[in-house]
Amino acid sequence: MASRIEWQKELKTYLPWTASPLIMNAPMGGCAWAPLATAVSQAGGLGFIGSLHEMSQLRTQLTQARDTFKASSTDSIATSPTLPLGVGFLVFLCKLEEVVPVVTDFKPAVVWLFAAKELDDYQVWAEKLREASPQTKVWVQVGNVEAAVRVARTAKPDALCLQGADAGGHGFEAGAGIISLLPEATDTLRREGLGHIALVASGGIADGRGVAAALALGAAGAVMGTRFLASKEVTVHPIWQEAILKAEDGGQATRRSRIFDQLRGPSIWPEAYDGRSLVMKSFTDYAQGKSLEEIQRLHNEAVSGEDKGFATGGNGRAAIWAGAGVGIVKEVEAAADIVNNVREETRAIMIGLGYL
Repeated sequence: MASRIEWQKELKTYLPWTASPLIMNAPMGGCAWAPLATAVSQAGGLGFIGSLHEMSQLRTQLTQARDTFKASSTDSIATSPTLPLGVGFLVFLCKLEEVVPVVTDFKPAVVWLFAAKELDDYQVWAEKLREASPQTKVWVQVGNVEAAVRVARTAKPDALCLQGADAGGHGFEAGAGIISLLPEATDTLRREGLGHIALVASGGIADGRGVAAALALGAAGAVMGTRFLASKEVTVHPIWQEAILKAEDGGQATRRSRIFDQLRGPSIWPEAYDGRSLVMKSFTDYAQGKSLEEIQRLHNEAVSGEDKGFATGGNGRAAIWAGAGVGIVKEVEAAADIVNNVREETRAIMIGLGYL
């Protein structure tokens, strides 16, 4: 059965520009566009663009990324047979027939699939996307052991991203942190004869200590979302970013709830999912028993303003997606500096523990 080291070698075969440990930005829809993804890949990580449902918008971002990479002085980037980044797709939201031509035309190194209405939908997507771009690898994000085994068996992904419950944004409502999820999933997949599939970890990872922990748990790489919300290249409202920097005690400053997806109207997300946001007035009102209709009215009034309903200190009405590791994030840095600094911190910890 494959080990973390063997998985890392396998990933290197189709991500030749990357350095170890493998660090990735989460494909945050509407936040992780070409500037962030290209900066992460150029720093030796795997950058991801998080698509929404507009494929014309995604094409614009991928064209920008391709132009950036063409000008790269890094041989492994400039000569990569695939576009040296990944693209995330929300399976429940995007239309496969619209996604296939984009993947055919741009050939990203990885497609990251997430949030299918039914787990078996991943098999259909994986088959079609492999036909469209045989060199593109298919990754699937899951949040529990049962889903990991089911998807591994049916969709045969090249890697699974195991998302722990500390993650910001959307994930399985019923889940566990990576400290228990990753080892159990690893053991179960191996018993089922599926141990060859590489595993990467996400959820609450915001610095080298978190990455080192993920590697010690057996992951081949680590994904960070909230940490990159404090990057210079991310696309977020400045107040959102300021709120990230000011948040403390992430387990108290954030909450998982379905209410965040109901602020504009009925949630469009599949039943299994909720989301983690900073605590703000809409959540506080919900916890205190205010009616959903009144919460929605106040929210929709607030987001029409210049501040889009965002505020620091829990005083806004709009959701501010962030993970439980938010209290670790204290400054805005260039994405390349985040990758390099976290990588060096991870290496120092791993050497100190005798892993390197």
